Amino acid sequence: MPTPHRTSSPVAWLSGALACALAAPGQAQTAPAAPTVEDLARRLQAIEQRLGTAPASSADSAGLTDLDQRLRVIERKLELQSEEAATRAASTPTVSLSASKGLAVKSPPPGDVEVKFKGLVQGDGRFYIDDDQYPQNDTFLLRRVEPTIEGTWGSLIGFRVTAQLAGDSATTSDVYLDLKFDPRATVRIGKTKVPVGLERLQSSGSTAQVELGLPGELAPGRDIGVQLQGEFASSTVSYALGVYNGAVDGRDGATTNPDNDFEVAARVFVEPWKNDGTALSGLGFGIAGSTGDKQGVGNNFLPRYRTPGQVQFFNYRGAVAANGENSRWSPQAYWYRNSFGVLGEYISSTQEVLLPASGARQSLDNQAWQVSAGFVLTGEDAGYKGVTRPNHPFTLGSAGWGAWELVARYGELDVDDDAFPLFADPAVAASRAESWGLGVNWYLNSNLKLVANYTQTTFERGAPAGADREDEKAFFTRAQFSF
Repeated sequence: MPTPHRTSSPVAWLSGALACALAAPGQAQTAPAAPTVEDLARRLQAIEQRLGTAPASSADSAGLTDLDQRLRVIERKLELQSEEAATRAASTPTVSLSASKGLAVKSPPPGDVEVKFKGLVQGDGRFYIDDDQYPQNDTFLLRRVEPTIEGTWGSLIGFRVTAQLAGDSATTSDVYLDLKFDPRATVRIGKTKVPVGLERLQSSGSTAQVELGLPGELAPGRDIGVQLQGEFASSTVSYALGVYNGAVDGRDGATTNPDNDFEVAARVFVEPWKNDGTALSGLGFGIAGSTGDKQGVGNNFLPRYRTPGQVQFFNYRGAVAANGENSRWSPQAYWYRNSFGVLGEYISSTQEVLLPASGARQSLDNQAWQVSAGFVLTGEDAGYKGVTRPNHPFTLGSAGWGAWELVARYGELDVDDDAFPLFADPAVAASRAESWGLGVNWYLNSNLKLVANYTQTTFERGAPAGADREDEKAFFTRAQFSF
Protein backbone atom coordinates (compact mmCIF):
# COMPACT_ATOMS: atom_id res chain seq x y z
CA MET A 1 0.00 0.00 0.00
CA PRO A 2 1.45 3.42 -0.86
CA THR A 3 2.32 5.65 2.06
CA PRO A 4 -0.07 8.60 2.41
CA HIS A 5 1.42 11.99 1.78
CA ARG A 6 1.98 13.91 5.09
CA THR A 7 1.33 17.63 5.28
CA SER A 8 1.76 20.19 8.05
CA SER A 9 -1.22 22.29 7.02
CA PRO A 10 -3.82 23.20 9.70
CA VAL A 11 -6.51 21.35 7.71
CA ALA A 12 -4.62 18.08 7.75
CA TRP A 13 -3.83 18.43 11.46
CA LEU A 14 -7.46 19.21 12.32
CA SER A 15 -8.64 16.33 10.20
CA GLY A 16 -6.45 13.80 11.98
CA ALA A 17 -7.22 15.10 15.45
CA LEU A 18 -10.98 15.07 14.92
CA ALA A 19 -10.91 11.63 13.38
CA CYS A 20 -9.03 10.15 16.35
CA ALA A 21 -11.23 11.88 18.89
CA LEU A 22 -14.45 10.64 17.28
CA ALA A 23 -13.34 7.01 16.98
CA ALA A 24 -15.67 4.80 19.05
CA PRO A 25 -13.99 3.06 22.03
CA GLY A 26 -13.59 -0.66 21.75
CA GLN A 27 -13.78 -0.78 17.95
CA ALA A 28 -11.19 -2.63 16.01
CA GLN A 29 -8.29 -0.42 15.12
CA THR A 30 -9.00 -0.10 11.40
CA ALA A 31 -8.05 2.88 9.34
CA PRO A 32 -10.85 5.45 9.68
CA ALA A 33 -12.49 6.77 6.58
CA ALA A 34 -10.98 10.07 5.48
CA PRO A 35 -13.34 12.95 6.30
CA THR A 36 -14.59 15.04 3.48
CA VAL A 37 -14.01 18.75 3.19
CA GLU A 38 -17.66 19.28 4.04
CA ASP A 39 -17.23 17.25 7.29
CA LEU A 40 -14.29 19.38 8.32
CA ALA A 41 -16.13 22.56 7.44
CA ARG A 42 -19.09 21.63 9.63
CA ARG A 43 -16.83 20.78 12.58
CA LEU A 44 -14.88 23.97 12.12
CA GLN A 45 -18.10 25.93 12.03
CA ALA A 46 -19.11 24.43 15.42
CA ILE A 47 -15.77 25.53 16.92
CA GLU A 48 -16.24 29.01 15.46
CA GLN A 49 -19.66 29.27 17.06
CA ARG A 50 -18.17 28.39 20.45
CA LEU A 51 -15.40 30.97 20.05
CA GLY A 52 -17.74 33.63 18.72
CA THR A 53 -16.09 34.03 15.32
CA ALA A 54 -18.32 34.25 12.26
CA PRO A 55 -17.48 31.77 9.42
CA ALA A 56 -16.29 33.34 6.23
CA SER A 57 -18.59 31.04 4.16
CA SER A 58 -21.10 28.28 4.63
CA ALA A 59 -20.02 24.71 5.26
CA ASP A 60 -21.29 23.58 1.88
CA SER A 61 -19.21 26.03 -0.13
CA ALA A 62 -16.00 25.86 1.91
CA GLY A 63 -12.78 24.94 0.17
CA LEU A 64 -9.35 24.11 1.52
CA THR A 65 -8.13 27.68 1.17
CA ASP A 66 -11.19 28.93 3.02
CA LEU A 67 -10.74 26.38 5.84
CA ASP A 68 -7.10 27.31 6.22
CA GLN A 69 -7.96 30.99 6.52
CA ARG A 70 -10.64 30.32 9.11
CA LEU A 71 -8.21 28.19 11.13
CA ARG A 72 -5.77 31.07 11.13
CA VAL A 73 -8.51 33.34 12.50
CA ILE A 74 -9.15 30.85 15.31
CA GLU A 75 -5.46 30.62 16.12
CA ARG A 76 -5.20 34.40 16.34
CA LYS A 77 -8.31 34.52 18.49
CA LEU A 78 -6.74 32.06 20.92
CA GLU A 79 -3.51 34.07 21.00
CA LEU A 80 -5.41 37.24 21.88
CA GLN A 81 -7.32 35.43 24.64
CA SER A 82 -4.04 34.12 26.08
CA GLU A 83 -2.51 37.61 26.04
CA GLU A 84 -5.61 39.05 27.69
CA ALA A 85 -5.48 36.41 30.44
CA ALA A 86 -1.80 37.16 31.08
CA THR A 87 -2.51 40.91 31.27
CA ARG A 88 -5.41 40.30 33.65
CA ALA A 89 -3.20 38.10 35.88
CA ALA A 90 -0.48 40.76 35.93
CA SER A 91 -2.97 43.39 37.13
CA THR A 92 -4.78 41.24 39.74
CA PRO A 93 -3.72 41.28 43.44
CA THR A 94 -2.35 38.03 44.84
CA VAL A 95 -4.24 36.58 47.80
CA SER A 96 -2.55 33.87 49.89
CA LEU A 97 -3.45 32.05 53.07
CA SER A 98 -0.99 29.94 55.05
CA ALA A 99 -0.78 28.55 58.56
CA SER A 100 2.44 30.41 59.35
CA LYS A 101 1.84 33.78 57.65
CA GLY A 102 -1.92 34.20 57.92
CA LEU A 103 -3.91 35.95 55.22
CA ALA A 104 -1.96 38.21 52.86
CA VAL A 105 -3.01 40.42 49.96
CA LYS A 106 -0.24 41.61 47.65
CA SER A 107 -0.51 44.12 44.84
CA PRO A 108 0.35 43.18 41.23
CA PRO A 109 4.00 43.46 40.15
CA PRO A 110 6.19 45.02 41.31
CA GLY A 111 4.23 43.96 44.43
CA ASP A 112 5.35 46.82 46.66
CA VAL A 113 2.02 47.01 48.51
CA GLU A 114 1.18 44.15 50.86
CA VAL A 115 -1.35 43.80 53.67
CA LYS A 116 -1.24 40.88 56.14
CA PHE A 117 -3.93 39.81 58.57
CA LYS A 118 -2.74 37.99 61.70
CA GLY A 119 -4.15 37.03 65.06
CA LEU A 120 -3.29 35.91 68.60
CA VAL A 121 -5.78 34.43 71.08
CA GLN A 122 -4.78 33.32 74.59
CA GLY A 123 -7.20 31.68 76.99
CA ASP A 124 -5.83 31.23 80.53
CA GLY A 125 -6.76 29.37 83.67
CA ARG A 126 -5.51 30.76 87.01
CA PHE A 127 -5.59 28.70 90.18
CA TYR A 128 -4.15 29.76 93.55
CA ILE A 129 -3.15 27.27 96.26
CA ASP A 130 -3.21 27.89 100.05
CA ASP A 131 -4.20 31.53 99.60
CA ASP A 132 -5.67 31.97 103.07
CA GLN A 133 -4.24 35.38 103.99
CA TYR A 134 -4.83 37.07 100.63
CA PRO A 135 -7.41 34.93 98.83
CA GLN A 136 -7.53 35.18 95.05
CA ASN A 137 -10.31 34.08 92.76
CA ASP A 138 -9.58 31.01 90.67
CA THR A 139 -10.75 31.86 87.19
CA PHE A 140 -10.72 31.33 83.47
CA LEU A 141 -10.13 34.41 81.35
CA LEU A 142 -9.21 35.63 77.91
CA ARG A 143 -5.71 37.02 78.43
CA ARG A 144 -5.22 38.36 74.90
CA VAL A 145 -7.38 38.64 71.81
CA GLU A 146 -5.24 40.51 69.30
CA PRO A 147 -6.18 40.83 65.63
CA THR A 148 -3.39 42.50 63.66
CA ILE A 149 -3.15 44.27 60.31
CA GLU A 150 0.38 44.93 59.13
CA GLY A 151 2.22 45.37 55.89
CA THR A 152 4.08 47.65 53.53
CA TRP A 153 2.88 50.49 51.33
CA GLY A 154 5.65 50.90 48.83
CA SER A 155 9.32 50.53 49.65
CA LEU A 156 9.27 53.41 52.15
CA ILE A 157 6.26 52.79 54.41
CA GLY A 158 5.55 49.93 56.78
CA PHE A 159 2.72 49.78 59.31
CA ARG A 160 1.13 47.72 62.06
CA VAL A 161 -2.19 48.00 63.90
CA THR A 162 -2.94 45.53 66.70
CA ALA A 163 -6.19 45.73 68.64
CA GLN A 164 -6.66 44.30 72.13
CA LEU A 165 -10.17 42.87 72.53
CA ALA A 166 -9.67 40.93 75.78
CA GLY A 167 -11.00 42.46 78.98
CA ASP A 168 -13.96 44.71 79.57
CA SER A 169 -13.09 47.31 76.93
CA ALA A 170 -11.33 47.32 73.59
CA THR A 171 -8.03 49.13 73.18
CA THR A 172 -4.88 48.95 71.05
CA SER A 173 -1.51 47.33 71.61
CA ASP A 174 0.66 48.38 68.68
CA VAL A 175 -0.20 51.23 66.33
CA TYR A 176 2.76 52.56 64.40
CA LEU A 177 4.13 53.66 61.06
CA ASP A 178 7.64 52.78 59.88
CA LEU A 179 9.55 55.02 57.49
CA LYS A 180 12.13 52.59 56.10
CA PHE A 181 14.86 54.86 54.77
CA ASP A 182 17.47 52.14 55.13
CA PRO A 183 17.92 48.88 57.11
CA ARG A 184 20.31 50.93 59.25
CA ALA A 185 17.82 53.74 59.82
CA THR A 186 14.07 53.23 60.19
CA VAL A 187 11.88 55.82 61.91
CA ARG A 188 8.95 54.38 63.87
CA ILE A 189 6.11 56.73 64.80
CA GLY A 190 3.25 55.72 67.09
CA LYS A 191 2.60 53.27 69.91
CA THR A 192 5.20 50.53 70.32
CA LYS A 193 7.25 48.68 72.95
CA VAL A 194 9.81 50.86 74.69
CA PRO A 195 13.23 49.25 74.03
CA VAL A 196 14.36 48.44 77.59
CA GLY A 197 13.33 45.03 79.01
CA LEU A 198 14.62 41.92 77.21
CA GLU A 199 11.69 39.67 78.10
CA ARG A 200 9.20 42.51 77.55
CA LEU A 201 10.48 42.91 74.00
CA GLN A 202 9.58 39.30 73.19
CA SER A 203 6.36 38.64 71.33
CA SER A 204 3.49 37.90 73.71
CA GLY A 205 3.13 34.48 72.10
CA SER A 206 6.82 33.56 72.45
CA THR A 207 7.60 34.03 76.15
CA ALA A 208 8.81 30.93 77.96
CA GLN A 209 6.19 31.12 80.71
CA VAL A 210 2.62 32.36 80.93
CA GLU A 211 3.49 35.71 82.55
CA LEU A 212 6.66 37.80 82.64
CA GLY A 213 9.24 37.50 85.39
CA LEU A 214 9.94 40.11 88.05
CA PRO A 215 12.26 42.34 85.92
CA GLY A 216 9.28 42.98 83.67
CA GLU A 217 7.70 44.91 86.56
CA LEU A 218 10.48 47.51 86.41
CA ALA A 219 10.66 47.82 82.61
CA PRO A 220 8.21 50.07 80.75
CA GLY A 221 5.63 48.50 78.46
CA ARG A 222 4.31 50.21 75.33
CA ASP A 223 4.30 53.96 74.89
CA ILE A 224 3.63 56.59 72.25
CA GLY A 225 6.57 58.36 70.68
CA VAL A 226 9.13 58.51 67.87
CA GLN A 227 11.87 55.90 67.58
CA LEU A 228 14.94 55.50 65.36
CA GLN A 229 16.05 51.91 64.90
CA GLY A 230 18.21 49.82 62.62
CA GLU A 231 20.79 47.08 62.10
CA PHE A 232 24.46 47.08 61.14
CA ALA A 233 27.20 44.59 60.30
CA SER A 234 25.06 41.93 58.61
CA SER A 235 22.36 42.27 61.30
CA THR A 236 24.76 41.42 64.13
CA VAL A 237 24.31 44.84 65.76
CA SER A 238 20.88 46.37 66.36
CA TYR A 239 19.91 49.57 68.09
CA ALA A 240 16.88 51.66 69.04
CA LEU A 241 16.69 55.25 70.27
CA GLY A 242 13.43 57.04 70.97
CA VAL A 243 11.51 59.80 72.71
CA TYR A 244 8.21 58.84 74.39
CA ASN A 245 5.50 60.33 76.60
CA GLY A 246 6.81 58.29 79.53
CA ALA A 247 5.48 55.05 81.04
CA VAL A 248 5.70 53.90 84.66
CA ASP A 249 7.46 50.67 85.58
CA GLY A 250 5.71 47.57 84.32
CA ARG A 251 2.84 49.30 82.53
CA ASP A 252 1.90 50.84 79.21
CA GLY A 253 1.97 54.58 78.91
CA ALA A 254 -1.16 56.73 79.06
CA THR A 255 -2.96 57.67 75.87
CA THR A 256 -1.67 61.26 76.24
CA ASN A 257 1.29 62.74 78.05
CA PRO A 258 0.12 63.14 81.68
CA ASP A 259 2.75 65.62 82.90
CA ASN A 260 4.28 67.56 79.99
CA ASP A 261 7.61 65.71 80.45
CA PHE A 262 9.13 63.21 78.05
CA GLU A 263 11.26 60.10 78.37
CA VAL A 264 14.27 59.05 76.29
CA ALA A 265 15.07 55.35 75.90
CA ALA A 266 17.88 53.56 74.06
CA ARG A 267 19.10 50.01 73.50
CA VAL A 268 22.07 48.38 71.78
CA PHE A 269 22.13 44.61 71.28
CA VAL A 270 24.98 42.62 69.74
CA GLU A 271 25.11 39.08 68.35
CA PRO A 272 28.77 38.87 67.24
CA TRP A 273 28.70 35.29 65.90
CA LYS A 274 25.14 35.29 64.58
CA ASN A 275 26.10 34.28 61.03
CA ASP A 276 28.97 31.90 61.87
CA GLY A 277 27.09 28.66 62.53
CA THR A 278 29.21 27.94 65.62
CA ALA A 279 28.30 27.18 69.22
CA LEU A 280 28.26 30.93 69.88
CA SER A 281 25.97 31.86 66.99
CA GLY A 282 22.99 32.04 69.35
CA LEU A 283 24.69 34.33 71.84
CA GLY A 284 23.43 37.90 72.16
CA PHE A 285 24.01 40.60 74.75
CA GLY A 286 23.32 44.27 75.18
CA ILE A 287 22.40 47.16 77.40
CA ALA A 288 19.33 49.37 77.54
CA GLY A 289 18.16 52.32 79.55
CA SER A 290 15.74 55.21 79.84
CA THR A 291 15.54 58.55 81.58
CA GLY A 292 12.96 61.29 82.04
CA ASP A 293 11.08 63.30 84.63
CA LYS A 294 7.74 62.39 86.18
CA GLN A 295 5.62 64.84 88.16
CA GLY A 296 2.33 63.75 89.70
CA VAL A 297 0.27 61.49 91.93
CA GLY A 298 -1.46 58.29 90.86
CA ASN A 299 -1.00 55.24 88.68
CA ASN A 300 0.25 57.24 85.68
CA PHE A 301 3.27 58.39 87.69
CA LEU A 302 4.17 55.72 90.26
CA PRO A 303 4.19 51.93 89.76
CA ARG A 304 2.59 49.02 91.53
CA TYR A 305 4.55 45.77 91.41
CA ARG A 306 3.01 42.35 90.77
CA THR A 307 4.17 38.77 91.12
CA PRO A 308 4.38 36.33 88.17
CA GLY A 309 1.02 35.21 89.53
CA GLN A 310 -0.31 38.69 88.71
CA VAL A 311 -1.01 39.64 92.32
CA GLN A 312 0.05 43.08 93.52
CA PHE A 313 2.55 42.98 96.38
CA PHE A 314 3.91 46.55 96.46
CA ASN A 315 2.44 50.03 96.08
CA TYR A 316 3.28 53.52 97.34
CA ARG A 317 1.09 55.34 99.81
CA GLY A 318 -1.70 57.26 98.10
CA ALA A 319 -0.32 60.71 98.95
CA VAL A 320 3.15 60.04 97.55
CA ALA A 321 4.02 61.86 94.33
CA ALA A 322 6.62 61.27 91.64
CA ASN A 323 8.74 64.39 91.76
CA GLY A 324 11.73 64.25 89.49
CA GLU A 325 13.93 61.95 87.47
CA ASN A 326 12.96 58.37 86.68
CA SER A 327 15.88 56.46 85.17
CA ARG A 328 16.45 52.81 84.30
CA TRP A 329 19.35 50.75 83.05
CA SER A 330 19.39 47.10 82.11
CA PRO A 331 22.22 44.77 81.03
CA GLN A 332 20.76 41.72 79.31
CA ALA A 333 21.76 38.59 77.39
CA TYR A 334 20.58 35.29 75.94
CA TRP A 335 22.18 32.20 74.46
CA TYR A 336 20.45 29.56 72.36
CA ARG A 337 22.23 26.41 71.25
CA ASN A 338 20.28 23.63 69.54
CA SER A 339 17.52 22.55 71.97
CA PHE A 340 18.82 24.58 74.92
CA GLY A 341 18.25 28.25 75.70
CA VAL A 342 18.93 30.60 78.59
CA LEU A 343 17.91 34.25 79.06
CA GLY A 344 19.04 36.62 81.79
CA GLU A 345 18.48 40.28 82.60
CA TYR A 346 18.97 42.80 85.37
CA ILE A 347 17.19 46.13 85.70
CA SER A 348 17.44 49.06 88.07
CA SER A 349 14.73 51.73 88.24
CA THR A 350 15.35 54.94 90.18
CA GLN A 351 12.55 57.39 90.96
CA GLU A 352 12.55 60.63 92.95
CA VAL A 353 9.47 60.81 95.18
CA LEU A 354 7.87 63.44 97.41
CA LEU A 355 5.47 63.33 100.34
CA PRO A 356 3.76 66.75 99.99
CA ALA A 357 2.35 66.84 103.52
CA SER A 358 5.79 66.73 105.14
CA GLY A 359 7.95 67.86 102.26
CA ALA A 360 10.03 64.68 102.59
CA ARG A 361 11.94 63.72 99.43
CA GLN A 362 13.83 60.60 98.50
CA SER A 363 15.44 59.00 95.47
CA LEU A 364 14.45 55.33 95.53
CA ASP A 365 16.32 52.64 93.62
CA ASN A 366 14.37 49.42 93.00
CA GLN A 367 16.12 46.46 91.38
CA ALA A 368 15.21 43.12 89.84
CA TRP A 369 16.88 40.26 87.99
CA GLN A 370 16.06 36.84 86.59
CA VAL A 371 17.47 33.80 84.82
CA SER A 372 15.18 31.70 82.63
CA ALA A 373 16.20 28.45 80.91
CA GLY A 374 14.50 25.93 78.68
CA PHE A 375 15.17 22.64 76.93
CA VAL A 376 13.21 21.23 73.97
CA LEU A 377 12.78 17.51 74.61
CA THR A 378 11.81 16.64 71.04
CA GLY A 379 14.94 18.03 69.39
CA GLU A 380 13.72 21.25 67.78
CA ASP A 381 15.85 24.38 68.06
CA ALA A 382 15.13 26.69 70.97
CA GLY A 383 15.08 30.40 70.25
CA TYR A 384 14.08 33.89 71.38
CA LYS A 385 10.90 33.44 69.33
CA GLY A 386 10.13 30.07 70.90
CA VAL A 387 9.76 26.85 68.93
CA THR A 388 8.48 28.21 65.64
CA ARG A 389 7.73 24.90 63.91
CA PRO A 390 7.62 21.37 65.40
CA ASN A 391 9.44 18.71 63.42
CA HIS A 392 6.46 16.36 63.74
CA PRO A 393 3.22 18.30 64.29
CA PHE A 394 0.58 16.61 66.39
CA THR A 395 -1.85 14.63 64.23
CA LEU A 396 -4.62 12.35 65.42
CA GLY A 397 -3.95 8.72 64.60
CA SER A 398 -0.29 9.23 63.67
CA ALA A 399 3.11 9.30 65.34
CA GLY A 400 3.39 13.09 65.38
CA TRP A 401 3.28 14.57 68.90
CA GLY A 402 4.48 18.12 68.28
CA ALA A 403 7.29 19.73 70.26
CA TRP A 404 7.69 19.59 74.04
CA GLU A 405 9.71 22.11 76.04
CA LEU A 406 10.59 22.22 79.75
CA VAL A 407 11.27 25.67 81.25
CA ALA A 408 12.45 26.98 84.60
CA ARG A 409 12.92 30.49 85.99
CA TYR A 410 14.23 32.19 89.12
CA GLY A 411 14.12 35.91 89.88
CA GLU A 412 14.09 38.56 92.59
CA LEU A 413 12.76 42.10 93.01
CA ASP A 414 14.08 44.37 95.77
CA VAL A 415 12.34 47.58 96.76
CA ASP A 416 14.63 50.26 98.20
CA ASP A 417 14.57 50.07 102.03
CA ASP A 418 14.28 53.86 102.12
CA ALA A 419 10.72 53.50 100.81
CA PHE A 420 9.61 52.25 104.25
CA PRO A 421 7.75 53.32 106.25
CA LEU A 422 7.31 56.86 104.98
CA PHE A 423 6.54 56.28 101.30
CA ALA A 424 5.17 52.73 101.53
CA ASP A 425 3.31 50.90 104.31
CA PRO A 426 5.26 47.77 105.40
CA ALA A 427 2.02 46.23 106.68
CA VAL A 428 0.68 46.22 103.11
CA ALA A 429 3.64 46.48 100.74
CA ALA A 430 6.39 43.84 100.64
CA SER A 431 9.98 45.03 100.38
CA ARG A 432 11.26 41.98 98.53
CA ALA A 433 9.93 39.15 96.38
CA GLU A 434 11.72 35.97 95.33
CA SER A 435 10.04 33.78 92.74
CA TRP A 436 10.76 30.49 91.03
CA GLY A 437 8.72 28.68 88.43
CA LEU A 438 8.57 25.50 86.39
CA GLY A 439 6.61 24.93 83.23
CA VAL A 440 5.97 22.78 80.19
CA ASN A 441 5.13 24.07 76.73
CA TRP A 442 3.48 21.81 74.17
CA TYR A 443 3.66 23.11 70.60
CA LEU A 444 1.10 20.96 68.79
CA ASN A 445 1.89 22.72 65.51
CA SER A 446 3.06 26.14 64.37
CA ASN A 447 -0.29 27.67 65.41
CA LEU A 448 -1.41 25.91 68.60
CA LYS A 449 0.45 25.97 71.93
CA LEU A 450 -0.61 24.62 75.32
CA VAL A 451 1.18 25.79 78.49
CA ALA A 452 1.19 24.80 82.16
CA ASN A 453 3.18 26.70 84.83
CA TYR A 454 3.65 26.47 88.55
CA THR A 455 5.19 29.50 90.29
CA GLN A 456 5.95 30.12 93.96
CA THR A 457 6.84 33.52 95.38
CA THR A 458 8.08 34.39 98.86
CA PHE A 459 8.13 37.86 100.41
CA GLU A 460 9.74 40.04 103.02
CA ARG A 461 7.25 42.21 104.94
CA GLY A 462 3.88 42.97 103.42
CA ALA A 463 1.76 41.74 106.34
CA PRO A 464 0.53 43.37 109.58
CA ALA A 465 2.79 43.58 112.65
CA GLY A 466 5.94 43.43 110.55
CA ALA A 467 5.30 39.86 109.44
CA ASP A 468 6.09 38.47 106.02
CA ARG A 469 3.31 38.10 103.52
CA GLU A 470 2.29 34.48 102.96
CA ASP A 471 3.87 32.62 100.03
CA GLU A 472 2.03 32.82 96.75
CA LYS A 473 1.52 29.47 95.01
CA ALA A 474 -0.04 29.72 91.56
CA PHE A 475 -0.82 27.20 88.84
CA PHE A 476 -1.49 28.78 85.45
CA THR A 477 -2.55 27.18 82.16
CA ARG A 478 -2.85 28.63 78.70
CA ALA A 479 -4.27 27.62 75.34
CA GLN A 480 -2.83 29.80 72.59
CA PHE A 481 -3.80 30.04 68.94
CA SER A 482 -1.87 32.27 66.59
CA PHE A 483 -1.46 32.76 62.89
